[in-house]
Amino acid sequence: MPRFFHLFAASVLLLQVQVHAEDRLPTIPPAAYTPEQAQAAADFEVARKGPVFGPFEPLMHSPQVMTLSRSMGDYLRYKSAIGNTMSELVILIIAREWTQDFEWWYHYPLALKSGISKEVADAIAEGRRPVGMSSDEDMIYSYTTELAKNKQVSDVTFERVKTRFGTKGVVDLTGIAGYYTLLAMQLNSAQYKLPKGQVGLRRLPE
Repeated sequence: MPRFFHLFAASVLLLQVQVHAEDRLPTIPPAAYTPEQAQAAADFEVARKGPVFGPFEPLMHSPQVMTLSRSMGDYLRYKSAIGNTMSELVILIIAREWTQDFEWWYHYPLALKSGISKEVADAIAEGRRPVGMSSDEDMIYSYTTELAKNKQVSDVTFERVKTRFGTKGVVDLTGIAGYYTLLAMQLNSAQYKLPKGQVGLRRLPE
């Protein structure tokens, strides 16, 4: 009897944890917005030509953070000095580093459309350094992975990026990596779910 009781209690606790995880930062329906949230949503729609979605849904619990994040992304994603194709490569690397399913699911097709080959993207998904990358891809991959894994960037890698994209490019590249790390952290913390039926990244060994 005691063993059964403990198993039952453990099952109830697990169920409670799962339910709690799904409701950590639930999407706020527009009808329930505060005035600050309503303004943030309106500003988002003007800037992004659509309603609040994805990582910005949990961020709506702090509309000021959501608005500032969205504004930063307006530049880093669409207007950075390294260009959209290299930006998408950085995003894939960061999504893989954080095993962030939504970030990967959303940006994988965008990366392919922007010019990143399927072979390169799939190698990143598998946790491997891709082969056959262009010179730009190779230096961007090195810079981003060094920064994410080592918390530093070697002089050689830094100079390669600086020579190719200038100091503005170095700052923008670091900004993109940091911005999508922020979004990945928010999504992972919120345990934000993929659309129904979609499969996330394979979990890699530590």
